[in-house]
Amino acid sequence: MKARTLKKDKVNIITMGCSKNLVDSEVLLTQLRGNGINASHESNKDDNNIIIINTCGFIDNAKQESIDTILQYVDAKEQGLVDKVYVTGCLSQRYKDDLEKEIPQVDAFFGTRDLPAILKKFKADYKHELVGERLLTHASHYAYMKISEGCDRPCSFCAIPLMRGGHISRSIEDLVKEAEHKAANGTKELLLIAQDSTYYGLDLYKKRRLADLMRALSDVNGIDWIRLHYAYPTGFPMDVIDVMKERPNICNYLDIPLQHGSTSVLKTMRRGTTREKQEELIHSIRDVMPDIAIRTTLIAGHPGEGEAEYQEMVDFVERMKFERLGVFTYSHEENTHAGSMEDIIPQEEKQARANHLMEIQEQISYDLNQEKIGKTFKVLIDKKEGGHFVGRTEYDSVEVDNEVLIDAAKHYCRVGDFVDVKITDATEFDLYGDVLNS
Repeated sequence: MKARTLKKDKVNIITMGCSKNLVDSEVLLTQLRGNGINASHESNKDDNNIIIINTCGFIDNAKQESIDTILQYVDAKEQGLVDKVYVTGCLSQRYKDDLEKEIPQVDAFFGTRDLPAILKKFKADYKHELVGERLLTHASHYAYMKISEGCDRPCSFCAIPLMRGGHISRSIEDLVKEAEHKAANGTKELLLIAQDSTYYGLDLYKKRRLADLMRALSDVNGIDWIRLHYAYPTGFPMDVIDVMKERPNICNYLDIPLQHGSTSVLKTMRRGTTREKQEELIHSIRDVMPDIAIRTTLIAGHPGEGEAEYQEMVDFVERMKFERLGVFTYSHEENTHAGSMEDIIPQEEKQARANHLMEIQEQISYDLNQEKIGKTFKVLIDKKEGGHFVGRTEYDSVEVDNEVLIDAAKHYCRVGDFVDVKITDATEFDLYGDVLNS
């Protein structure tokens, strides 16, 4: 009789949601592989017998997408196509008890800080020597770097503290070590992310030390660009802008979610600021650093946003002329402060308001992009798509901002390289250009 061969486990990690989740998946991938486990990220192959789904629980659409993905793999398990399904991340952290009752076919649910418990399922150990090392799931020339976890802010609409816990900064030493490892493996751009990057250092060092961190990271050889995301406006440390001005490898770019342009709605949102203070901050930043691209996000349809408050936000966008803008519709989240308020604005009206704000932004973006025609910019090439090489200037972050399109029939570029590009044409969200000296 032939001996039965045991099939070796193959793990596939599926990531839902934001870049912070992607970082968590990359850390998990690194730890699994470091323990000799055959693991991949979003593999297209159908020979994976263990699935780990890293869920998002931020807004209704994201929650539904995560649940649909869980059900898809539970169905695959019931058909015998996979052996085990594990669920981790924000949705699992927030709704673990409910999910265990509703989807009992899942083998185990884990929270956002349960990495050692996940590894235990594979009889694997958390390897401290791998701290700072991370296998990237995308092109290696850029990498997200999570500088802290969790959030201490009381924003009315946000469930992140329920899912991610309180704010915990990573040490400057650990982050520099990670940056050095990334640079040695070809990373040229670091995208600093956190739930609240301006809070960085308060817990560890008893004072805000984001500027010190950025200075230390900018000293790492091989890192050409450092990009700052998710800076909370209240208590924003202006020394960050001084460092940005002082260091050429820190991008003239700031992602600072302002959320609204009406003081009364900002108060309802528990943002700890006013429209006037926000405008004063933006003016102060631009005074110190005129050549900066400011990205912000706004929420349309929050409780308390009547027609007058909405018009205040319209006026705010028209006057501030943000270089980059994203608008979300308000999502009613249970167990948040706003969850106890009446959500009376119909979804169609929320969407109409968001669409109108983005139409205003399209014109602003078009006008700003037209001013770039004839100018030359340093561009990092991200990919080749169709007949174009696609890259970004220092004023643009990955996936959310403008792209520079270079005709592949006229120019050859290598992904991950910097090239100088003269802009020849521009639309609302794309720039077109020719590579100099190619």
